[in-house]
Amino acid sequence: MTPSSLKIIRDEHSSLAAMLQSTRMLVERGPQDDARGFFDVLRAMLFYIDEFPERLHHPKETELLFPRVLKAAPDTATAIARLDHDHEYTEKAVRDLQHLLIAWELMGESRRAAFTKAFTRYVDLYLSHMHLEEQEILPAAVKHLTAEDWQALDAAFEANRDPLTGHYAPEKDYERLFSRIVMAAPAPIGLGS
Repeated sequence: MTPSSLKIIRDEHSSLAAMLQSTRMLVERGPQDDARGFFDVLRAMLFYIDEFPERLHHPKETELLFPRVLKAAPDTATAIARLDHDHEYTEKAVRDLQHLLIAWELMGESRRAAFTKAFTRYVDLYLSHMHLEEQEILPAAVKHLTAEDWQALDAAFEANRDPLTGHYAPEKDYERLFSRIVMAAPAPIGLGS
């Protein structure tokens, strides 16, 4: 039987990849005739990334999954070191992106290139990061972790409640955020154009 934490990690990676791709499409399209709507939904999407993957998903990987995998499969040390470094980078980078987005919104087109460059780097790194986890860390976990390891990981990851995975209703505090994203963001995340 597949551990629930493994499925949750993969589901969260999938929903985050979809969010990043939708955000990329939105950035490439630009504000067009609806600058207010564009910046509103982009802020909401970046806020989601900061709230869920950065504050819930990554800490559980760094504090619970990676140490167990490293202990059971020392040959993963280089990959884990890179992934931990990525986590440190992306946590700060998403907040920097929020600042760059506000600069673009308030200061105008002259600030667009700085946001776009930082955003592209962020998305490319993030997608590569998840690919490394999927290709090296999760297979090592499946091969080497014990039932006791999986029990602890399952308990921790089951506490994640990311509604974009399609498995959970949003907590009341986040309901408005997810409605805003789904109604305005482009597919594959939302219903917007």
